[in-house]
Amino acid sequence: MKVIALNGSPRKEGNTALLLGHVASALEQEGIETETVHIAGAPVRGCTACMKCRERQDGHCIIGDDIVNGCIDKMVASDGILLGSPTYFADLTAEMKALIDRAGFVARGNGHMLRRKVGAAVAPARRAGSIHALDSMNHFFLLSQMIVPGSSYWNMAVGRAVGDVESDAEGIDTMKTLGQTMAWLLTKLAN
Repeated sequence: MKVIALNGSPRKEGNTALLLGHVASALEQEGIETETVHIAGAPVRGCTACMKCRERQDGHCIIGDDIVNGCIDKMVASDGILLGSPTYFADLTAEMKALIDRAGFVARGNGHMLRRKVGAAVAPARRAGSIHALDSMNHFFLLSQMIVPGSSYWNMAVGRAVGDVESDAEGIDTMKTLGQTMAWLLTKLAN
């Protein structure tokens, strides 16, 4: 089994990456392979509602000059999808929004390609707003007919400077529990 983790933070090694790493570590302890892809840092364009993905039926977005089609391929090839975005103005980053808009539109228009996969999201925050960011990512999973596991609390941790989330013991425990729950669910679905 495999989980693809998509990091929507412009900070490649920031708090979002740290949280994704804790979830991935728990998954790997249960024998589930993880791969992390950093989607931010290069331009990621939003959906233009051109409908070409529905016309072409090739499982890809017509916009081919960014990372999105590669991410779609990795999502389709994985059993689970883990999204991470820092909280920007009480929501997710523009890059993550562009990814979920385009990937979601392509998946829905091509036979619901992500149906019944397991999806979870994480969102560090300086203080607040992460619930809305998590909600935005969870909408992607639910509209894609995916299964969303729970954890011991909201999948967030508090921290401003890079590494600050490591001091949020409850947040780190939540990430580990999320990874364990996701692994349990993936194993049950595989049997």
